[in-house]
Amino acid sequence: MKKRTRINKKKTQYFIMVILASSVASVLIISIFIGIIRFLRPSAEEKRNAALDFAAIEIAKPDISEMYLTVNPNSRPQIALKQVKGIVIHYTANPGTDAKANRNYFESRKDCADASSNKVSSHYIIGLDGTIIQCIPDNEIAYASNNRNKDTISIECCHPDNTGKFTENTYQSLVHLTAYLCDKYEIYSENVIRHYDVTKKMCPKYYVKHPDEWEVFKEDVIDYLESGKKDTIK
Repeated sequence: MKKRTRINKKKTQYFIMVILASSVASVLIISIFIGIIRFLRPSAEEKRNAALDFAAIEIAKPDISEMYLTVNPNSRPQIALKQVKGIVIHYTANPGTDAKANRNYFESRKDCADASSNKVSSHYIIGLDGTIIQCIPDNEIAYASNNRNKDTISIECCHPDNTGKFTENTYQSLVHLTAYLCDKYEIYSENVIRHYDVTKKMCPKYYVKHPDEWEVFKEDVIDYLESGKKDTIK
């Protein structure tokens, strides 16, 4: 009797293992299938990007105040940026400050010791009123995006409060500047990224906490690019 009980117990354990293994295999197969479908079926963003012809687009350069930083090891090392492969969006993390104040902070790094903790800058800063200041030429790296400094242009955005949400003026200038740079360097919106996407840093804070709004921003950039098609400009 005990022997039969042990046999039945082993059979039960075997059937449970078979069921579990089958379930895991089914989940794995379904996951692979979904992955293949997603790979073969491009997203709406990818479809819109594929339809863009940069040769037929002309985005007007926004108003930009060139206030280049003094050449120094900490904020403007004058290292060549040989190829632009992406654009990185940041927020200043200094609520209520304007573009010039943040530009001057980068400038002040020239008086600090040559140390990694003092290496910080950005190509562009957009103020609360939409003013755009360029701190570093596009063909030089900025110390903003860690291992992506070598092939990206960085844009810092001012914000009025701790939510990190940009003002409407800041937002509109950001969309225009991003679209202009995308057109200039033939960059698709999939290569417009957040600092968070490089290092998982909470930057830009609002778009990390609201990824749906980040997607809206990228859609707005594509809209701006599409509006710049030469045959639609009057």
